[in-house]
Amino acid sequence: MKNKGLMIGCGVGIGILLIVFIVASWGIGIYNNMVSLNEEVVQRWSQVENQYQRRADLIPNIVETVKGVASFEKETFTAVTQARASVGGLNVTPEILENPQLFQKFQAAQDNLSGALSRLLVTMENYPQLKANENFLQLQQQLEGTENRISVERKKFNESVQGFNTTIKRFPGALIASFTGFKEKQYFQAAEGSDKAPQVKF
Repeated sequence: MKNKGLMIGCGVGIGILLIVFIVASWGIGIYNNMVSLNEEVVQRWSQVENQYQRRADLIPNIVETVKGVASFEKETFTAVTQARASVGGLNVTPEILENPQLFQKFQAAQDNLSGALSRLLVTMENYPQLKANENFLQLQQQLEGTENRISVERKKFNESVQGFNTTIKRFPGALIASFTGFKEKQYFQAAEGSDKAPQVKF
């Protein structure tokens, strides 16, 4: 009788351990998936930043080239320079992805720079001699390519954010996320009235 009770007790103990192991493995699997999705968002974010940096690096060359032809367009040059400085002055860390206010500020600064740059390039339509400037034409092509890359990388970033946010909001992911500190990431939104990259054609 004692042996039978002992065997039942062992069986129950093993069953409980097995259940605990299965639940722990399940939770670890969900957590590891969240880690992978989070890393994908961070990686996509770095690609967006790389393209924004590429654009920021092109701007001084574009401004200097255009200044040589249209030196009196000081207000436009100042707007571009100030917008670029505003973007450069932002302290961008991965935590920005979880902070709606900081993310909105970052996006507003980038949108402001896009607008100022677009105005500069549109203004240059009044200067046909720029069409013959090889240096300016190369810079124009590089900028156009960069704006396209920014658009592509932002789309990829939003897709990875969607995957992450969906995972941490669905059950049982929401339960694991609340215990492990995963928070919703921010999306890039289209700037009001500008659903495409600045026009740089002459």
